[in-house]
Amino acid sequence: MRIEICAVGRLRAGPEKELLDGYVSRITAAGRGIGITALTLREVEEKRRLEGAALKESEAVQLKASLSRGALLVALDERGRAEPSEAFAGRLARWRDSGVSDLAFVIGGADGLAPSLRDEASHLIAFGPMTWPHMLVRVMLAEQIYRAVTIIAGHPYHRA
Repeated sequence: MRIEICAVGRLRAGPEKELLDGYVSRITAAGRGIGITALTLREVEEKRRLEGAALKESEAVQLKASLSRGALLVALDERGRAEPSEAFAGRLARWRDSGVSDLAFVIGGADGLAPSLRDEASHLIAFGPMTWPHMLVRVMLAEQIYRAVTIIAGHPYHRA
């Protein structure tokens, strides 16, 4: 199974990018043994000066275009379910075991996701009731994907 994180905005050089790159490498290395072959980041950016619903819809169109064809869509959204890492790992394993070949997590811009894209998602995830910077959310998601991979593989990272 290939996993992609599709996000609004470009992550520039700095600590967040370094953390994300580290988790991408770890996931790629650890995931092979359990059938997760890659984690890729796809970033989109709206150059026009749009606001509100028009901006979110434009970002949604770009996010959809960035997804691998046929990917199972998971949206990060405040209306989503906050679940323990073990439950997330179990969900990831079930998707893998049910034949999902491409899994795409989408992260909206500063104003969130357009309802049209959120409604297309097979699953909604939230990182709790707090608001997080969307650039940091991609790092948090990558860490949770890595944690899930280690849980599935029986590696002690989760309990260390």
